[in-house]
Amino acid sequence: MATIQCKNITFDNIQAIFFDKNGTLEDSEVYLRSLGQKAARIIDAQFPGIGEPLLMAYGIDSNSLDPAGLMAVGSRRETEIATAGYIAETGRGWFESLKIARQSLNEAEKYLEASPAPLFSGSLELLQSLSTAGLKLGIISAATTAEVQAFVARYNLGDYLPVQIGVDDGPGKPDPTLFLQACEVVGVEPSAALMVGDAVGDMLMAKNAKAAGCIGITWIGKSDHVQGADVVINQLSEIKVLE
Repeated sequence: MATIQCKNITFDNIQAIFFDKNGTLEDSEVYLRSLGQKAARIIDAQFPGIGEPLLMAYGIDSNSLDPAGLMAVGSRRETEIATAGYIAETGRGWFESLKIARQSLNEAEKYLEASPAPLFSGSLELLQSLSTAGLKLGIISAATTAEVQAFVARYNLGDYLPVQIGVDDGPGKPDPTLFLQACEVVGVEPSAALMVGDAVGDMLMAKNAKAAGCIGITWIGKSDHVQGADVVINQLSEIKVLE
């Protein structure tokens, strides 16, 4: 067990820390914005006029991505459903609309395969130090499990992150199921685990699971995006293990 300190807040008897991926460990803003823009163009080519409303639904405005918007915090399934809703408005059937949405997002992802999102500064160093301190670590993400696993493999983080959980067909954030599943994988009680994330969904998930606490990180300094956090930080280096 360890004592974790963030600013003037301490969390005692901690055995595990789970991290969100997009916007927490991974600097994904440019990638996600590009993904939404590419998907919107692909769909607009098939259904002229849909592109701009889709971008608004995704939380993309010109060259900015809303960190609380759909593309930033929604699961892949939620993004597909939202996209399909706009397609269905053209008169296409629901299942066909879902298929087109999925295919378009897949095509956009393939287009961006050569430009993956980088790690945030300090991510690797923090994972190394926490692992050395004996803490169990993992990722709980709104991305798919395959995307989480690809991220871990891309940056050789497997030795530090035995828990690699995404949203596939089951419930997503803020449902506590994912957090409870992560605790079960490493054999700890939720009351001995922390959640680190950049969105309200991360905070609510941890609260719903009765976690030891939740740490909100906002690289852009907007703490309203992590309402409910026990403490808000601006850099991963602010998470420290007390001797």
